[in-house]
Amino acid sequence: MVYNEDVFRRKSEFGGSIELICGSMFSGKTEELIRRLNRARIAKLKVEIFSPKADTRFAEDALISHNAKSIPSTAVDSASAILLLSNDAHVIGIDEAQFFDDELPEVCNMLANKGIRVIVAGLDMDFKGRPFGPMPAIMAIAESVTKLHAVCVVCGNPALYSYRLVPDNARILLGEKESYEPRCRICYNS
Repeated sequence: MVYNEDVFRRKSEFGGSIELICGSMFSGKTEELIRRLNRARIAKLKVEIFSPKADTRFAEDALISHNAKSIPSTAVDSASAILLLSNDAHVIGIDEAQFFDDELPEVCNMLANKGIRVIVAGLDMDFKGRPFGPMPAIMAIAESVTKLHAVCVVCGNPALYSYRLVPDNARILLGEKESYEPRCRICYNS
């Protein structure tokens, strides 16, 4: 997606936008979010970045991709906290959106309606292949949706599922390569 920051500045006076980056684990969602946020910073736009406090896998004060790319962020307990901490930002980044409460879509709408560019990243499906948390509602209201795919570790095809390797039926189980692997539809179901 080509994004002209000067056009954004003019448009932000009249209305913001919601962009969604989704896909399976290991598909590069956080890396793409960091890339877009860094471009906004290069354009000298004020950027604020948020992640859920519940995600304790990495640092509480930074988003860190699986490829070790990082950007400073603020961990929050709830979606409503994002409204309180947005501090006149032009661009708001939100990572691991699937772990936020059901208020996140309304928070994104409120921010976009104030002229803010909101970029959201998260898993679109849980390990059972079901829509995950507030992601379907955000997908419905977003101006743009980017669906990324990992590489299936079994056959090498594009992977859209996060296959859980450990025997645990809890919907939320924080983990990395020891707990999950990306799989295509055929390998996920076999």
